[in-house]
Amino acid sequence: MSTPGYLTPTALRDGGPQRFTRQVERLMGQLGFRNVTNIDGSGDHGGDILGELHGKLWVFQAKWKKAGAIDVDGVNEVTAAQDHYHADNAVVVTNTYPSAAAQARAQDLLRLGRRIDFWRGSDLPDLLAAANEHPAVVLRDYQDEAVAALAADLQSKRRALLVLATGLGKTVVGGEIIGRHLRQHPVDDVLVVAHQKELVNQLERALWRHLPKKIPTQVLTGDDQPKSLAGVTCATVNSALTAVLKGWRPALVMVDETHHVGEDGHFDQLLTILGDSLQFGVTATPWRGDAYDIEHRFGRASYKLGIEEGMRRGYLTTVDYRLFVDNIDWDTVRNTSEHAYSIKDLNSRLFLPQRDEAIIDALKEAWHTTVTPRGIVFCQTIEHCERMQAQLRAVPGWEDAAALHNDMPKREQQQRLLDFRAGRIPILVAVDILNEGVDVPDVNVLVFARVTHSRRIFVQQLGRGLRLREGKEKVIALDFVSDIRRVAALLNLRRQLGEDEIEVLNRLPQTHITFNDARAEGLLEQWIRDAADLETSNDEARLQFLDPEVLPS
Repeated sequence: MSTPGYLTPTALRDGGPQRFTRQVERLMGQLGFRNVTNIDGSGDHGGDILGELHGKLWVFQAKWKKAGAIDVDGVNEVTAAQDHYHADNAVVVTNTYPSAAAQARAQDLLRLGRRIDFWRGSDLPDLLAAANEHPAVVLRDYQDEAVAALAADLQSKRRALLVLATGLGKTVVGGEIIGRHLRQHPVDDVLVVAHQKELVNQLERALWRHLPKKIPTQVLTGDDQPKSLAGVTCATVNSALTAVLKGWRPALVMVDETHHVGEDGHFDQLLTILGDSLQFGVTATPWRGDAYDIEHRFGRASYKLGIEEGMRRGYLTTVDYRLFVDNIDWDTVRNTSEHAYSIKDLNSRLFLPQRDEAIIDALKEAWHTTVTPRGIVFCQTIEHCERMQAQLRAVPGWEDAAALHNDMPKREQQQRLLDFRAGRIPILVAVDILNEGVDVPDVNVLVFARVTHSRRIFVQQLGRGLRLREGKEKVIALDFVSDIRRVAALLNLRRQLGEDEIEVLNRLPQTHITFNDARAEGLLEQWIRDAADLETSNDEARLQFLDPEVLPS
């Protein structure tokens, strides 16, 4: 029986301690563990990985050594972790073997009724060899169509592009393309490239279930420099470019969040050098601020499915979208028709600053009408984020609300996301950090205290709450508007949701977009004649408005 490539003694030794933990994490998934979570890092209470098997919680302490036995510390650490996480089973897993002292300590604990198991380096290949291949991923009908369309374009044109709204599974489609390619060409190298290290790490995990179990995977970043790039390599663009400049030539390239590919820069250089490779891109938001069309690089989109159609077909959760426009300065409304204001000028005059207290009051109301509420508040600045965190923590029941932004250490960010997913944090208050590449599927209340001028960021932020999950009835979105383009985007979305070109299942509740001020709604509907164009206009675009005194009542 052949030894799986990523669990050979050499692969286990050369990967180092952090890679070893991820190798064990992948193995657990292949052994049937569910909800596998890597908790490795400071503050992990002695555990490195948690997972559930047959209704029991397991905690693992991963101990890597270049050579020789691991000592008794691993047993003591996993014992503490078992107590902290209330785990049913505890395991010390190592790439080598336990020392006599470690085994003796485990025997002492067993006599006290506490069992600690060892998984040795020599056991790991056998465990994987006995495991079944991952079952075929069950695709939704549109995902099946998307895979077929991308595969056809890759075969005929060697290029393909997928545009799929957040929550519809673009990584699932990408993973299927890669998995099917490697089943036909198992010795090929594959590159999956993204713009952020955090996204690269997430992509590697997401791809495991799509791959043959013996295909190795690794991460290539400034911090991670694997000795081998065989199999699937998930890399940041700069690190991938360095490897390619040294002569590495993967046969297939997937670009995640493809809207980051511009007319020049590192992405362009990388893809140009790899011109002979099969290339495909995936994105939820194809728009770029510089107006560069990514179809120039990848060709016309092989498959598209946007938020509007995803909502109407019932593939995304129902949205109760509430626009708060009671901060309109009506003196500006009366004067607007006499001036050709730019969007920037109009926004600064039309919308009065929102009070944080008003935002919190609206959030309280939505919270108390939501089953098992979990919320994200998007703020404009880190200072606003920290201030909002303090105000939310003063509300009974929200004492554990937590800020999330890039001024925090990465470990603290990871811990807060883990606590949020586990339900220990009820509300996250974020600045930009949740726009891309973070799966927070249980969110059912969104607050836009930060109104972005970017259509792309708006769609990404809304997408944080759109994923379907069992028991999730809908997502409530509270938008405290201060940019007329945001109103245009929502009016455009509402108009498209109202079209009947696509069959809508009557049993599905439908998304509603409402204004809290009917007078403002009528005014803005009349003002915004072409929402599709206005929502992508720049700050300097000048608008001509009807005289509000002659608007129909």
